[in-house]
Amino acid sequence: MKLAVFDCDGTLIDSQVNIIRAMESSFARHALPAPDPHATRRIVGLSLVEAMQALLPDAEPALHISLAEDYKTAFQRLRADRSLDAEPLYPGIRRLLDALDGDGWLLAVATGKSDRGLKLALEHHGIHHLFVSLQTADRHPSKPHPSMLRTALAEAGTTADRAVMIGDTVFDIAMGGAAGVRSIGVDWGYHEAHELLEAGATHVAADAGHLLELLNG
Repeated sequence: MKLAVFDCDGTLIDSQVNIIRAMESSFARHALPAPDPHATRRIVGLSLVEAMQALLPDAEPALHISLAEDYKTAFQRLRADRSLDAEPLYPGIRRLLDALDGDGWLLAVATGKSDRGLKLALEHHGIHHLFVSLQTADRHPSKPHPSMLRTALAEAGTTADRAVMIGDTVFDIAMGGAAGVRSIGVDWGYHEAHELLEAGATHVAADAGHLLELLNG
């Protein structure tokens, strides 16, 4: 069976508004200046503690952990206040997933989100049922460690040579390489196309229709 493993934020769902606001709230609770939005977008895909380490490399580990917990609280509050409408699917993604499902692909997600956050997002968009494997930061080391992909392969009952990792950051592409899985980048997320190619992506899709062509080509 062919398996397509998708990153979530920046690949399936455009959640940058809530991500940036939650990061600003988390830093404010510690009287720290908010990171530049560009810097925040650059760390999307990492698990939260690792993201805080990247933003504040000289801070104590306890602060990284506290910031991560405050971010979770802020993100959940934003969702409660604004619903999930601020986190739309990227254009063409629903049609892409339905087409792949109809073509016999197995679908999975490997994300730095929590189990709870991923479930809420996928159910909100009515696509949760399409995925045979959902791997999150709750049960795995941060990307680019290959643990999420290896577990997705095992749960789908397929092998690395029959799978492809699809993501918008170099963390996704590097995770694919670490697991021996071919990777395709997407050009609508948080890292630049040339960075994805330099990290090892075989191609970078310009839009969802192009991605479908690359997967079925």
